[in-house]
Amino acid sequence: MQTLNDKTNVIPVVAALQVLADRCCDNQIVVTNQGSARIWPQLRRRPLDWHYNPSTMSGAIPLALGLALAQPQREVLAISGDGSLLMSLGSLVTVVGSGATNLTVVLLDNGLYEVTGGQETPAARVAVDYAGLARAAGFPSTAEFRDLADWQARATDVLALPGPRFIRLVVGAAPHEYLTSSTPPLAEQLAGLRLALGQ
Repeated sequence: MQTLNDKTNVIPVVAALQVLADRCCDNQIVVTNQGSARIWPQLRRRPLDWHYNPSTMSGAIPLALGLALAQPQREVLAISGDGSLLMSLGSLVTVVGSGATNLTVVLLDNGLYEVTGGQETPAARVAVDYAGLARAAGFPSTAEFRDLADWQARATDVLALPGPRFIRLVVGAAPHEYLTSSTPPLAEQLAGLRLALGQ
């Protein structure tokens, strides 16, 4: 029987993110940070993709929420790691309390503080029900995946559920070559994002 923190059956993280990249619509804003900020730019590059500095732990969800409130006509996707979410669990309550429905939070759960050296998070050996936490905070739509084929088959439908949405992806560690790459320069990103948003 699998437990909530069972990492023996996981989705390769690059493949998990590729599923999202393939389904990203043209006017959607994507906010990444930490490990995903280094992987996503190698999968897809658009002015509406904002790759938050990998040193800004727990910053993706609050920033994405601000963009979702400022751009209610656009869908916003926040990609966060489990280490980052553990630093800011209150952000889940803030998302629901804001009333924003155009936001999807995707949690990449690998049980690691990956960018800082691969240390285990406090939850790595504990059965933390992240989707349950999101439901308790008031998220109307939650889902969990640890199988790539299942995620590929159901991603489109899950991303169309009423928002805000919370999706937990149980993933493996990022390949080393991705973690050694840098994110696009922030000034360059900011200029492109402002232009894309008409600011």
